Amino acid sequence: MYQVTRRAWVAAVLAATLPLQAAAQSGAGKTATLVVPFAAGGPSDFIARLLARPLGREMGAQVIIDNRPGASGNIGAKQVMASRPDGLTLVHTTIAMQAVNPLMYPDQDFNPSRDLVPVGITGALPNVLVVHPSSGIKTLAELVAKGRQKDVQLNFATFGPGSSPHFYGMLFEKTTQVAAEPIAYKGSGDAAKDMLAGRIDFMFDSMTTAIANVKAGKLVALAITSPQRSALLPDVPTLKELGHGGVDVNFWLALQVPARTPPEVVSALRQAMSRAVQDPEYKQGVAARGVENLHVAPEQLDTFFASETRRWRDAALSIGIKAE
Repeated sequence: MYQVTRRAWVAAVLAATLPLQAAAQSGAGKTATLVVPFAAGGPSDFIARLLARPLGREMGAQVIIDNRPGASGNIGAKQVMASRPDGLTLVHTTIAMQAVNPLMYPDQDFNPSRDLVPVGITGALPNVLVVHPSSGIKTLAELVAKGRQKDVQLNFATFGPGSSPHFYGMLFEKTTQVAAEPIAYKGSGDAAKDMLAGRIDFMFDSMTTAIANVKAGKLVALAITSPQRSALLPDVPTLKELGHGGVDVNFWLALQVPARTPPEVVSALRQAMSRAVQDPEYKQGVAARGVENLHVAPEQLDTFFASETRRWRDAALSIGIKAE
């Protein structure tokens, strides 16, 4: 890979105050890799592919997507952590990877808070509690009632230990006092296959993948995890409305680079990212799939990551998420 020089990125920082064309010229001809640590077709992958074009334009580089699924995102994150800290290898992470994975994988040889630094937020993503139509269940109360029946053992799909479906599934167990067995998949695509086949009792699916199946009648939506109802699924109540919003957390995604990346390179990337997420095509594309805007100014990213990591970690511990 052709590596960007330290001088070029210093120029990029200075170019941030110039027209976009000037900023792009500072890195012209380079190739950047955006690692998605989950399988293709899922929400993290979908968002990254929409972002690649505007981010590449702002970086003055071609951005390619590299899917590296496994270990709840840890495999892809470790690959980026070990990469050359030149600003040309990034990873699309989640707050669950940042805060919950260290609880699930205490023996891993890296820590996201220590070994990665944030570049920017790509959006917030609610989850939707869904069941298969063949279950006959139409409300959250009916699902809870079924789970409390004698000799009934519910299961729910996750995208791996510590993922948002796992987190919200555990939250569901705590707030309803219904025992359910998590079934781990490598990504949303694999989980959706079994969900659509009626082999899974319920799943907290990402909005990006749930909307089409709900609108097509292939799945039934019972509740949404966001604080307010979604305009895309206006008839679906929130967990709070139904009395099950005991842990108030917002699930979001972000780009990160190795912590060893020079500060001026990080600064340039943050400015490029801040502009890229304002691209009209990107904003329209993610909004159409239920991704909510979550703007955090570049100078506030470190504080935001630290506070949100603490909040998610405390919430995860409160509902019993820990290493098996």
